[in-house]
Amino acid sequence: MIGNDIVDLSIAAKESNWARTGYLEKIFTTAERFHIQVAKDPQIMVWLMWTMKEAAYKAYSRETKFRTFAPTLICCNNLILHDETASGDLFYEGKVFYSQSSIAQNYIHTIASEKASVLKDINPKISDYNEFDNSYRSTHPASVSHHGHYLALIYL
Repeated sequence: MIGNDIVDLSIAAKESNWARTGYLEKIFTTAERFHIQVAKDPQIMVWLMWTMKEAAYKAYSRETKFRTFAPTLICCNNLILHDETASGDLFYEGKVFYSQSSIAQNYIHTIASEKASVLKDINPKISDYNEFDNSYRSTHPASVSHHGHYLALIYL
């Protein structure tokens, strides 16, 4: 199974006060909060790890049909950051998920799968999101995510 998540950074900046007291503790482990604290750009690190957790959760829930999101139980590990990409592992419910992320100026997009080999064969499509246009469904994407101005479709 595969999952993906996208965060529109301009919407996230307006609608989320991640720096408020107690917010990070509800979502991130102690080690993840340390990564945020020492990051060159803490806001990017917050949304990068958020999309990683969401993508892994979506992959897991598609397979198991288990639909309770508990972000502190999904642990980001082995995070490797480059200027416009990132990769890492996530542990959740005894499973390992592999992720790859794109860090653009306006959004962060992450794909996660239990099989690392699947990630190299993925064909993501990022486009403008129009809540009234669901024609993308006829293209049969393997995974769909949207936030703010962006729609992320994954094709295998």
